[in-house]
Amino acid sequence: MLSPRELQVFLASAETENFSEAARRLNVSQPAISMQIKSLEEKLGMSLFERTGRQVTLTEAGHALVPMARDVIQQTIRLEEAMASLHGEVVGRLRIGCSTAAGKYVLPKLLAGLHDKHPKVTLVCDVTTRYNALEKLRAGEVQVAMTSLREPHKGIEYRPFLTDRIVLIAPPGHPWTQRGEPIKPTDLLEEKFILREEGSGTREALKEGLAWHDLSVDELDVLMTLGNSEAIRGAVAEGLGVAFVSWMAACEGVGAGTVVSVDVADMDLRRTLWMARDTDRPATRAQAAFWEHAFSPDTEVLRRLPEGPCKA
Repeated sequence: MLSPRELQVFLASAETENFSEAARRLNVSQPAISMQIKSLEEKLGMSLFERTGRQVTLTEAGHALVPMARDVIQQTIRLEEAMASLHGEVVGRLRIGCSTAAGKYVLPKLLAGLHDKHPKVTLVCDVTTRYNALEKLRAGEVQVAMTSLREPHKGIEYRPFLTDRIVLIAPPGHPWTQRGEPIKPTDLLEEKFILREEGSGTREALKEGLAWHDLSVDELDVLMTLGNSEAIRGAVAEGLGVAFVSWMAACEGVGAGTVVSVDVADMDLRRTLWMARDTDRPATRAQAAFWEHAFSPDTEVLRRLPEGPCKA
């Protein structure tokens, strides 16, 4: 009979395609991983991996086993949590996938409140791209996703959590900060820019905002592209250029005096952060508790639309 542990080892190996990395993830020895995989293959009567040096790749049978193994593991987790919860407490492991801004500025406060209510819930946050957060949700690797990307998919329920503003920042002393009035959208073509990567929520919001003024990102003088709002804010603080970043990242810098926010006339950039869950998969008690907490009156301040300019 197959054991959940063997399936857990298999999934770690399938996700990393490296037995040594799987061993590090599970905190066991590499030979122990190899023995578990060999035992599983013998029970099933087929190879699950092709071995090439230190790297391994899934066979056709291995690919077929992945979703079924995930379902078994999830069912086992739900069983353990349900039995433990009979004592009246919410327990379990909750894995959340989120984009970078949500992972830094939103989830820590949200999860702190959840921990106060349910201290026996173990929380794991996978900070990744907004696209990967949804992919992990669809694959069952996370139970909840928080992302600015909303793609229709069978079983995926989206609920708006908050709407973030995207604002322009410049280094202190920049001419735009001395005007006393908003700059024009066409003024953006005169300065060097530091942009978020292609496909990010910030960049998509900027594309839409520029399009309203018959402008495009391709017309901007782009000095560099970075995949992190904090890195961009740091580059702006060093005087390398100007940038559009999340209101949350901007205000942290404005408060520290390292950057200054600049208003752009008739350009109001916003993006919605969505909370998503897969309704085709039964929710664990930990997942249900998180969802309830996320949209409870306790989090109303966190969910409130950021308004007004950034101020020191």
